[in-house]
Parts: sequence; C-alpha cells; structure tokens
Amino acid sequence: MAFLRVQIQAGVAQVTLARPEKLNALNAEMMVGLADLWPQLADDPDVRVVLLTGEGTKAFSSGADLGSLAPLATGTVSPQTIDEHRWVREHQSIVDGALLRGTAFTKPVVAAVNGLAVAAGLELMLASDIRIASDQAFFQLPEVKRGLIPSGGAMARLPRQIGWANAMEMILAAERIDAQRALSMGLVNRVVPPGHVLKVAQEMARGIAEGAPLALSKVKEAIVSGSGLDLSAAFAIEKACQDVVMASHDAREGPLAFMERRTPHFTGK
Repeated sequence: MAFLRVQIQAGVAQVTLARPEKLNALNAEMMVGLADLWPQLADDPDVRVVLLTGEGTKAFSSGADLGSLAPLATGTVSPQTIDEHRWVREHQSIVDGALLRGTAFTKPVVAAVNGLAVAAGLELMLASDIRIASDQAFFQLPEVKRGLIPSGGAMARLPRQIGWANAMEMILAAERIDAQRALSMGLVNRVVPPGHVLKVAQEMARGIAEGAPLALSKVKEAIVSGSGLDLSAAFAIEKACQDVVMASHDAREGPLAFMERRTPHFTGK
C-alpha cells in the first residue's frame, strides 16, 4: 500500500494517509487499502486503538480524488490496476468499508487532523471517536454545490454528533468551518498548534490503549449501537455489553491489580 502507512506500537496502530502531494486525496488504491485494513485491525489482538492521520501539515484528507475516481465511475476511462478494477467492481462495498459506514468496527479511533478535512476526508474523520485538530485546520462538506450529496456517512453521523442545526448548516450551506468553530460545535475535541497535533493525538491514543481492550470495545459497541434508540433498548444493549465484560478475565484482573498497586495485565479475554 504505497499511499497508506501502518505502524503498530504499544497497542496503537497509527494509520497515515500518505499522499501529501495530492492533499491525501483518496484514490482507488487508498480506498481499497482502507477497506481491507479496517477488518485486519479489528482482528489484530495487538491493536487496542487506531490513530488515523494524514501526512504533511496541509491536509488530513481533501476527500475522494475525483480526477481519478470520477472517470472510472463513469466509464470514461478503463481501470488499469487491480485496485482500480476492484473499486469499479465492488464500488459501494469498498466505499462503505473504507469510510467505516457501519457499526462493526468497535475499537476506538483517534484522528489527528493536521490540515483540511473536506468531503470524503471529513466523512472519514467522522468515523473517528476523538479528534485532535490543528488550529490551521478547516472542515467542509461542499457536495451540494457540486450537484452531489455527502453520502459517505455525513448525513447519518453529523446530526448525531453535533446536533441538527449545526449539521444542517455544514451540509446545506457547504461553507468552510475553521478549527475554533469546529471546537465550539463539538466536531473536534481539542485544537492545538500545527506542530503539536500528532504528539497530542499519540498521547491520547496511548492513554486509551492502557484500558482493557474488551472494555474499550464494548463501550464503543454500546454507545454506537444504542445511539438513536429509545432508552429501554439502549439500556438493554448496555446490559448485554456489561454481561460480557463482567464475565471476562480483564474484569477480575483490573480490580485485583488496583488492590495490589500494580499495572494490570489485560488480555482482552
């Protein structure tokens, strides 16, 4: 994967969109690569948290690379590579997988947003759980001004994450939102100087990775699966997740380690 880099250390998988000369725009190789990567990370016992970022200081991601993907989608050009063939043949499942349009990925995701996050790039960010942004970053969903709609997850996720009015403004007005406005909306968690984005995100990811992996996963499962449901249904999901966690080795190990004043040894089981 020439345009994706993955490094795993101390429970954190750092995934870098590595196409800075194109503002980390998502081409066929990157979309296919992400769609394949997420299930691998989900199944990897050495990964507790994912840190997602873009290479360089200018962009997290400028979205889908329309210059290469649009001609493929319309049949103007024929696919030349294996990834381009897959993107054409499995288009919707690749998009869904790459942008995590689903509820199956339950490991926490921290995003380090070191520049613009636009269109599908913003929708990829919306699949994360915690976001650290540069004070030079900006955010935009310009689709309606191009005759399109942001169907990579924004219409489903954004109103749940920042509320109806803010979401509708971002989607319908399609204007740029700067980092401070994004912070006030709750779109990002922290705004820091550009040179500190990755460091702060890494510290956040490492801190999360100290938690028990099963507990981390079940917390996210309960919150994502219960979102939008009535309280009784959400409580039932919470109870089911609690039952699984309380039957685990980690639920015994955590309190024991606390009492013995030592670092817990969590296994995810």
